[in-house]
Amino acid sequence: MREDTDVTALLGRLKSVPVLVLGDIMLDRFVYGSVERISPEAPIPIMRIARETAMLGGAGNVLRNLAALGARPLGVAVVGEDAAGWEVRDLAEHCLEPVGGKAHLVSDAGRPTTIKERFIAGGQQLLRADREEAGVLGSEATAAVTEAALAAIDQVSAVILSDYGKGVLDPDVIEAVVAAAAKRGCPVVVDPKGRDFRRYQGAGWVTPNRRELQEASGQSVEDDEAVVAACRKIIAEAGIGAVLATRSEHGMTLVQAGPGGAVHHLKARAQEVYDVSGAGDTVVAAFALALGAGLQPAEAASLANAAAAIVVGKLGTAVAQPGEIAQTFHADELLAAETKVVDLESLLEQAARWRRRGLRVGFTNGCFDLLHPGHVSLLQQAGAACDRLVVGLNSDASVRRLKGEDRPVQSEAARGAVLASLASVSRVVVFSEDTPLALIETLKPEVLVKGADYSLDQVVGADVVQSYGGRVLLAQLTPGQSTTATIERLARG
Repeated sequence: MREDTDVTALLGRLKSVPVLVLGDIMLDRFVYGSVERISPEAPIPIMRIARETAMLGGAGNVLRNLAALGARPLGVAVVGEDAAGWEVRDLAEHCLEPVGGKAHLVSDAGRPTTIKERFIAGGQQLLRADREEAGVLGSEATAAVTEAALAAIDQVSAVILSDYGKGVLDPDVIEAVVAAAAKRGCPVVVDPKGRDFRRYQGAGWVTPNRRELQEASGQSVEDDEAVVAACRKIIAEAGIGAVLATRSEHGMTLVQAGPGGAVHHLKARAQEVYDVSGAGDTVVAAFALALGAGLQPAEAASLANAAAAIVVGKLGTAVAQPGEIAQTFHADELLAAETKVVDLESLLEQAARWRRRGLRVGFTNGCFDLLHPGHVSLLQQAGAACDRLVVGLNSDASVRRLKGEDRPVQSEAARGAVLASLASVSRVVVFSEDTPLALIETLKPEVLVKGADYSLDQVVGADVVQSYGGRVLLAQLTPGQSTTATIERLARG
């Protein structure tokens, strides 16, 4: 992704984008416990179970990832007429309703709901037990799936085919959905299964992992050149528009159709890998959502790469939050100061910890485009008036709206890094609105600081802070200091 990309604005473009997910939904169970001894009956560990959780898996995990990213997912899948099927329905409703999404789950009495049960102790999986019946759907279920999917295509900006080989995505269903999406100019992204990708002919993208790429192409995938050749073979033979290959510790490779089709290699971002379960679901969700939001393929791949790095650093089939993705991109530039630049969720958790220790939280805000002595003085005064100072930083898009198209001079990542390097600043949080009112209402600082060039009634959020007994401080200004004036002097030479 380009260095000047406004990540906050980019992630904002993903909000409420409608995306259809068609495929094999399942129930993921996680059984947690501890192992303290080996069974006397056989050389196997005895696990003492402490707790169990359940969540949507397969295509359901794609829905979860889309919902976490702020999209509006529409799911079409099949469940059995059993207890697990009703559990999947309840989980889907709980996941999708808050973001305006919906799942159309076709009941098939002839097959059980797929369940994957993982037993985990000491942070490690000991065993996975699958209960499933893969195979072609009955004619009635196939017709119902096709009808629901074609109806949903008219409502969405992207389509995901999440193929786990359980039978929902038979060739006729795929052909009908791909053709309908093509008529609308709607991108189709496939998380594939099996060796023969010709069944996805006409789809815009497939997202195989390294093993799937090797098996489908029949070629080596040992280095960048070999991966590109394997991708081009699949594009040519299967009639696919492009390939986004995930390569574990080697990152991702994006290859588009044609002899001169663009190729992009993205380095792996993950620092520590705890669990790769569901990482492919995260990739296809983030990539398709970004394409549906109008991002360029390389930008979409970069977003998916960052999201995948986040989820493999968590245990279980996890999801990536927008704030985590933004922080991942900012981390490239923030270096040592990165721990101070946080998303809102992390900030609120930290503020709660500060307050439990009896510390007062202060807040000030601004663009801080070119940091000058006036800024430093204001921040020092603000820091002295509280125990921990939070700085609300206008995003790049917000600065452009307030200051004009030639601003900011520095990106939000660069401005955040500079602010975070100051001892008076405890945390920096980027906000995309024109004013920090919503941020102030959420954080509820004990002290609100603004420059003395404002009167009390002009300070955004002053009435909010005063309503719960907080203090508003008008800091003294350093004469002759202004970012705008500095830029004008530089322009005059």
